[in-house]
Amino acid sequence: MDEKLQKVLARRGLGSRREIERWIEAGRLRVNGKVASLGDRVSDKDTIQLDGRTLKHSAESAIPRVLLYHKPLGEVCSRKDDEGRPTVFDRLPRLSDQRWISVGRLDVNTTGLLLFTTDGELANALMHPSSKIDREYLVRVNGEVDDSALDNLLRGVELEDGPARFTDIQEGRGRGDGSNRWFYVALMEGRNREVRRLWESQGLKVSRLKRVRFGNVVIPSSVKAGQSKEFGPADIRELYERVRLPVPAAIRSKPRPARARSGSRKPANKRAR
Repeated sequence: MDEKLQKVLARRGLGSRREIERWIEAGRLRVNGKVASLGDRVSDKDTIQLDGRTLKHSAESAIPRVLLYHKPLGEVCSRKDDEGRPTVFDRLPRLSDQRWISVGRLDVNTTGLLLFTTDGELANALMHPSSKIDREYLVRVNGEVDDSALDNLLRGVELEDGPARFTDIQEGRGRGDGSNRWFYVALMEGRNREVRRLWESQGLKVSRLKRVRFGNVVIPSSVKAGQSKEFGPADIRELYERVRLPVPAAIRSKPRPARARSGSRKPANKRAR
């Protein structure tokens, strides 16, 4: 069956759909010898070239892979950094005919859960607002946090790029030290520095931030900062089903192994609203 060129290449793990669209616009892709254009459709029988190199369609590249990574402090989410800082891609397993695509980003001062996949369509669906996947963070806030500020953050505030709010706020572990308090917060989006900017809107400063959950995926206690763990076929199938994408045939019939991740974190001391 013919499908759009960018969709086919994204599914093969060559890049995100938007990135591949930029390749097409730049004239870097050819289909059967002709320069590709947006809207071109291809099948497995077509020959596709990127910068003059023929792209292989092996059985291995048809098997999607998903990886959970525990990001430490100080790593950036770009593939290369002009300042020479370490990147989240430096410690990931090496791939031959595919590449890891990050599901969203965390800023250099944020730690915690990042997902990577070789399927650009899956990455795009997991990030898209229509999937309604929430993210949860553990945050240490410096300043006096009163009920008025918490109510504002739950109702919603206006940021420079539009309205934003937390869908849930829970008191974190202990009472903190001095003016520092810990909270678990959840939100449905992943805009740039959104958690920090929400707290800043109330005159409060975030001194530590860690993503602890993405949907129902949490960091297993065995995966320490700088380590990763690959999902098994059953867990990957769940992700496809969660975002309503067809489950690839390569994993549809795979046996169910031990689970690659733990269940959702149990709520602690949920704030009455």
